[in-house]
Formats: sequence, C-alpha cells, structure tokens
Amino acid sequence: MTPEAGSLGWGRRFLMCPPRYFSVVYQINPWMDGQVPVDGELATKQWDTLVETLVAAGAEVETIDPADGLPDMVFTANAGIVDGNRFVPAAMKHDERRAEIPYARDWFSGRGFELLELDGDVIQEGAGDALPFAGTLVAGHRSRSSESAYTQLAGKTNWRILPVELPDPRYYHVDLVFCPLDDRRAIIAPSGLSAEGRERLSELVPEPLLLEDGEAASFCANSVVVGSNIVMPYCPPRVGRQLERWGFSVEVVDVSEFLKAGGACRCLTLALDVRIGA
Repeated sequence: MTPEAGSLGWGRRFLMCPPRYFSVVYQINPWMDGQVPVDGELATKQWDTLVETLVAAGAEVETIDPADGLPDMVFTANAGIVDGNRFVPAAMKHDERRAEIPYARDWFSGRGFELLELDGDVIQEGAGDALPFAGTLVAGHRSRSSESAYTQLAGKTNWRILPVELPDPRYYHVDLVFCPLDDRRAIIAPSGLSAEGRERLSELVPEPLLLEDGEAASFCANSVVVGSNIVMPYCPPRVGRQLERWGFSVEVVDVSEFLKAGGACRCLTLALDVRIGA
C-alpha cells in the first residue's frame, strides 16, 4: 500500500507564526535554558526554509502576526484544536503562554470559525497535545494537558478521544512521541508513554514505527506529513530506511534554534484542514 492510498486526509494547510519575537527567556520544559542565546537571524532563516519546504511538498501556509512579549507564539500547534470550521482555543498551563490565546481566538473568529471554549480550570495545549489518527483523537495528558479536558471535550463534541499519559517531562506534548503518517502507520516513541498508553496505541495503530529513546530525543517524531512527504528536524538512519520502504520521501529541515525552546517542525505548524472523526 502506498502512502497516498491510505493518506491522513489532512495536512495540506497550515497556520504558522513568524519568529520575529522568538527567544528563550523563561523555562517551562526541560529543553529550555535561558542561558543559551537564540540566534534570531538564524531562527528566521530556518523558519523560512521550513515554510518553503512545506510549500514545495504541496502544502499551503497561512500566517498569524506575532506579538511582542510572546516568544513562544511561534509554536502555533499549541494555539488550539481545529475540527472543520470549529476551533477549540487552548487553555495553557503556564502564565507565560496564556496571553497568546486571545490572538488565536481573533484570527480564527475573523475567518468564520466557530469557537468552542473549554470551561473551568482544565488545561489543554492545543494540537500539540491532540493529533487525529484513523478517526480518533490521540490526546496527551499529565505534563501540559489535563485528562479532564478530554472528558469535557468528549461531552461537547462527537469526537472519539484516546487519552495517553505522558510521564516523561522531556516529552511533555503528544506531538513529541506520536506522528501520524497515514491511516495505518505512525511514528511512536514508547519511552515517552506510560505502559497503558503504549498498549492503547498498539491497539490503535496497525503498523507503528517504534523509536528507540535516542531517536525520540532527536525530535524526529515532531515531523510534518504532507501526503507522501515527511518534513523532519532530523531523520535517524534506521527510521529513514523504514519510511523509504513504506514509500515516503523525507526532507530534513534544520530547526536547531527552535529546539532550544523544546519545539521542532510539528510544533511550528497548526493544521487547518483537520476534520476529527472523518
């Protein structure tokens, strides 16, 4: 089976945010170190290359204007969850990122999206912690999202949601340990999941590509899939060989400046053409 025969059905339109104000000025995950400076000019070049690579792969890219004082706004995956013409704004865990969300609300409401708000004190950090696979929303919790957020979302929507626990603080979002490739295959980092989470994903994904811990730490699961093209921050040789056997084409884009903040290719994009359950 070729990738196109069982394609994701989404991943052709993305929202991205230029890194005009990107820097590391606080620490909210184990990868961040305020003592390590960010090269702003290099970050801009890397971001531009990522955009160019996605467009060359067949994707469309739309942008949201960055806001001064919000260095992590560049990681648009965390803005919220898209489902057709509905948008669920994120409920961020850390104060440093909460001011990003009004900008996301304005962007989506200004383009005709219906906003579906989370209630109460639940936390949920957008598509960075919730990725669709074969009609199911694979939803990370513990580090940066609460399991109760998905209970609430299940009650508000018709989504089939599969919560998976992320006990390792290095892999604080599900998009660091899980990358859907098509409707049968996904990259999975078992070391970032609880035993129950590993079992749940093994039942959901017929053909997983299981990462060793060193491979997972390279952020190779934080990749963007456009049809049969996979845009990766790094591709371990073993992983590349398997992807090529499956018929995927791999393009590596250096996003080393953004890794200083704990984010790579997937973190820098928010798919706009997702329909959960479709």
